[in-house]
Amino acid sequence: MSEPLVTSASRLIFGCMGLGGSWDHQPITREHLQQAHAAVDAALEIGITCFDHADIYTLGKAEQVFGQVLRERPGLRDRLQLQSKCGIRFADDAGPKRYDLSRHYLLTSVDGILARLGIDHLDTLLLHRPDPLMEPEEIAEAWLQLKASGKVRHLGVSNMHNGQMALLQEALTDTLVANQLEMSLLKHDWVENGSCFNDDQGTGARPWQQTLEYCRRHGIALQAWGSLARGWFSGATPQEAPAAVHATAALVRELAERHQVACESVVLAWLLRHPAQISPVIGTSHPGRIRACGGATAITLSREEWYQLYVTLRGRELP
Repeated sequence: MSEPLVTSASRLIFGCMGLGGSWDHQPITREHLQQAHAAVDAALEIGITCFDHADIYTLGKAEQVFGQVLRERPGLRDRLQLQSKCGIRFADDAGPKRYDLSRHYLLTSVDGILARLGIDHLDTLLLHRPDPLMEPEEIAEAWLQLKASGKVRHLGVSNMHNGQMALLQEALTDTLVANQLEMSLLKHDWVENGSCFNDDQGTGARPWQQTLEYCRRHGIALQAWGSLARGWFSGATPQEAPAAVHATAALVRELAERHQVACESVVLAWLLRHPAQISPVIGTSHPGRIRACGGATAITLSREEWYQLYVTLRGRELP
């Protein structure tokens, strides 16, 4: 099969968390492989060239089935930007669920990722969660070894705040390239922290500790996981959801009709409109929903539309 030529990473990212079947040790089936092919096709159709993995996704089967897709489609790997994450360890005989950014675990994890994907290098490795016991110098040592071996080209993080990034960056000779964080129309505390600073309305927001500003100042790409907001604004609004959520879902439908795109595209366009150059990670593996996201990069919400969505979901006027 001939694949389209890709020269750079896309603004939208496909999250491979849903590939490979269930989160157990059952073998990958032909059906799982067909699902992966269909998801990749849908992603390519809407211009996605960046695919996001993690070593824990479906206990490694997401990477494994994606690797089979690559083997069945010669030439596709060279046209994609592949990233994966490591650093989370599930409970086992040695201990409880924990984080591990030790040198040995990073090196071992990358070898496992490359083996499952069947590739010789990752474009980007993200440290999945901040490890309270992490030693920046040890991470830097592992990074230098991974880079020198050609196994990883770029290093980034996930779920880290600005202080953790700054501490890590001091030990690195290369600049961190990305931080993947939960950001969406539904999970919008990253906006609240700025717009409600110095006001009582902002006291309930999760502290972001200037993480957004740090990434913008240092050229660290922001990737948004959970970007589709659980589907709450694109047909899966829970009946028990607050009135503001139902009102926002209705507004999303109105804007989708106005811009002639799917609701999923409006939800993602809200993230894309922010000047921080956020790249939404699309977490669904359903081909139809993946294609429904394609209109996000074709529209630009006005300032008024962006605020209308934000304020409607807040359920009250800004300070």
